[in-house]
Amino acid sequence: MSDGGPPTVVSIAERAGVSIASVSRVLNGVGARPETVRRVERAAAELGYVPNAVAQSLKGGRTKQLTFAMQDIGNPVYVAMVRQIQAVTRAAGYRLLLHSTDAVIEDELAVVRSLGDRTSDGLILCPIRITPEHVEVLTAAAGPVVVIGSLPRGVPVDAVQADSVLGARLAVTHLVESGRRRIAFVNGPLDTVPGHNRRQGYLKALAEGGIVPDPELERATSFGLGAGREALHDLLDAGAAPDAVFCANDQLALGAAQAAHERGLRIPEEMAVVGMDDSDLARACWPPLSSVDLGSEERGRAAARMLLERLSDTPDERPGPGPEAPRAGAARRVTTAPRLVVRASSAPSAPATTARGGAR
Repeated sequence: MSDGGPPTVVSIAERAGVSIASVSRVLNGVGARPETVRRVERAAAELGYVPNAVAQSLKGGRTKQLTFAMQDIGNPVYVAMVRQIQAVTRAAGYRLLLHSTDAVIEDELAVVRSLGDRTSDGLILCPIRITPEHVEVLTAAAGPVVVIGSLPRGVPVDAVQADSVLGARLAVTHLVESGRRRIAFVNGPLDTVPGHNRRQGYLKALAEGGIVPDPELERATSFGLGAGREALHDLLDAGAAPDAVFCANDQLALGAAQAAHERGLRIPEEMAVVGMDDSDLARACWPPLSSVDLGSEERGRAAARMLLERLSDTPDERPGPGPEAPRAGAARRVTTAPRLVVRASSAPSAPATTARGGAR
């Protein structure tokens, strides 16, 4: 009988009163007499036997596990995505594994390559940079991948993206129309997709409002709360004197608002603040933060559904890694429309209102 360790085919065979070969056939689904199947299954349940998912994946091609890899698992935007991705994939019988890459490119590439190990059936990847190495590895992925973000044309991978250029234009146009003329921009790194796109929207909105861009009003370091605080202090120390600050995400905006309070500036009377993402942080702070909703939940749901559709197109017996991995149909692109939510940080006397922009 069992020595107290995890149940094995030997202990199950002893409990069921059958041969080890019979247990192996039943557990592997090869086939056996109905009475043998019943005895083995009952013995396995009594002993608490749990099939090894990795071993089953090597044999049958599926683990019933999916992976979501993002930059920062603590970012409220990714938390919102996780909730939606997990809801969709759990309903389809999958477990969701989470991986935080810290935006390290080699780590992101390694996650994609790990599909060849068959410890996960598919991947949702949310990178903030897309390099030639990303394109190469994504194209050769051993299993289905959906990217939440922008991909270059011609990359044969499904993607769900936000129109953050238009989202930034909505935010800055709102500030221009409210009478602000010295609109600072606190951004993340310019070599990232969101950093580049949101700056493009900022510059377009200034041009459309007849405002000449002032390089002294821009700061670009990282996307964290501390960076927003330091950026606004730096702007004020340099004598930039903005009457509004548009920030590339809500964390930067909250940091900027903190710095404004530390300097005795009233929001929005002396300086309006607008963020992006419309995360839980925007509604929880005081004054409530105006922000651009980029559809984080919608993007998460869409990515999960696209991945499940790809899995339904993929045979159970998948080939190893390489461009020969099956990809039924052309790569799909979905773009979510941004929506500006105006709150007290930029419109103190008006209730929250929204302005929607179409996807471009």
